[in-house]
Amino acid sequence: MGLKVTVLVDNTVGVTSGVLGEWGLAMLLDFGDEQILFDTGEQGNIVKNAKALGVDLSGVNRLVLSHGHYDHTGGLIQFLKTRGSLPVYAHPELLTEHFGRGFGGQGEHYIGVPYRQVQLESAGANFVWQRDPFEIRPDLWWSGEIPRLTDYERVDERLLQKQGLEFVQDPILDDISLFYRSAMGLVIVLGCAHSGLVNIVEHAKKVTGTDKIRAIIGGTHLGPASPAQQDKTITYLKDLELECLAPNHCTGLPMAGRLAAEFPAQFKWASAGTTLEF
Repeated sequence: MGLKVTVLVDNTVGVTSGVLGEWGLAMLLDFGDEQILFDTGEQGNIVKNAKALGVDLSGVNRLVLSHGHYDHTGGLIQFLKTRGSLPVYAHPELLTEHFGRGFGGQGEHYIGVPYRQVQLESAGANFVWQRDPFEIRPDLWWSGEIPRLTDYERVDERLLQKQGLEFVQDPILDDISLFYRSAMGLVIVLGCAHSGLVNIVEHAKKVTGTDKIRAIIGGTHLGPASPAQQDKTITYLKDLELECLAPNHCTGLPMAGRLAAEFPAQFKWASAGTTLEF
């Protein structure tokens, strides 16, 4: 068996079997001999959705957190209550005070992890703090921090950190992706791609020593990006000759629709309930 990815949480729902949508993301990576959960969504529907999809969360071996925003970590407590103690891989800045500005007309407001570290550890999170790339299991890499090399990819200006009494641009250094090397090329699993999709893909090539990109799955954050960044990213993606492009979450429906038109043979909807195999 290679890799089976099941989308447990997304903004939209692609099945009618009792699965609930929420603003967030969680995906299960099943390698046959091991199951790794990538993020937990926002509201805790991950537990109900897994049950509706016939997924046994007690079989999850490890949890990877893509970054410290509430819509990827809000389901942590509910998941830990179901699963119990397990290793949780995260960047050291996961619990940084992440803020947002202008979302829904709001001023500065907290959008980080909605739990304290001691609370999560008491619930069973055994944190493995890691800043640099490493191979989690054979042919699966934790990206580590993503070098920001393109001149057109920008972190959303509405995303902030609080330093002292002031708010400054949040670089979101804790933005993490996973890279799986299949026999037919890399499968890149994204949380929100705050580092820039092109930066992530180029980093994946360097970390894994593999140039062929087979698939990209997850949140691309192209929805809020500038038109110039959107256009240049799509041009870049066309040169990759992808087998599968399965964006969701922060991609947004308008951009997902555009990607479906630009990549008619490769595009897959990755709503909650979707399963993809590689």
